[in-house]
Amino acid sequence: MTEVDGATGRPAPTRTAHILYLLHALAPFTAWTLAVIAVVIGAINRDAVKGTWVDSHYSWLLSTFWVGIVLLVVLTVIFVLSVLGIFLLWLLWFVLTVWYLYRVIRGWMRLNDGQPAPQ
Repeated sequence: MTEVDGATGRPAPTRTAHILYLLHALAPFTAWTLAVIAVVIGAINRDAVKGTWVDSHYSWLLSTFWVGIVLLVVLTVIFVLSVLGIFLLWLLWFVLTVWYLYRVIRGWMRLNDGQPAPQ
């Protein structure tokens, strides 16, 4: 089934967005390297979706990536600087991974339904 962009009536270019969601979904299991690759691919291909509802998915994934990176750095600093962080780090990283996967799955489901990314 071809998804159509409501604003232009043209087929929406969702194939790359699906690939980006797949890479982001696998990223926690590859030390986040696939997320970096997905961000680069998204930056290269973003012009193709400018002005379509698919562009919201690119923004959603990019914000998920950057918030995840900031949280990862903060958690790592907590680990390094505090004794309490040593005991909580694995729990906090697990929570971060669950949050990241939740956002990826939530956005991907909306992409599959032909809807813009959540606000």
